Amino acid sequence: MEKIAAIGALGALAQDNRLDVFRLLVEAGPKGMAAGQVATALALPPNTLSFHFDRLRQAGLVSVRREGRSLIYAARYETMNALLAYLTANCCSGPPEACPPVACPPTVPRHRKEVRREPA
Repeated sequence: MEKIAAIGALGALAQDNRLDVFRLLVEAGPKGMAAGQVATALALPPNTLSFHFDRLRQAGLVSVRREGRSLIYAARYETMNALLAYLTANCCSGPPEACPPVACPPTVPRHRKEVRREPA
């Protein structure tokens, strides 16, 4: 990743609603989420959400596809991992594998709210 692309990605994520949108899409996994589902989950008006999606798309952090009447947005993990690699390229002045965090592929999404259980 080039410096200018990293600045664009970091700039797109440097806003609370866009960061929430991106994190939700990362959690959703490669299949993505319909724009309406994102709006409902984050309680954002559709016109505001469209603006945020555009900024994230311009930065290469999300992709969009049409399914019927819905627009499905998904995180672009290759861009996210490239950004992490750029940020940690000189970590610990050693080989990249010696320095956490290691960029990871998407995994099964976790539930947003964790249930706290009392000890038995």
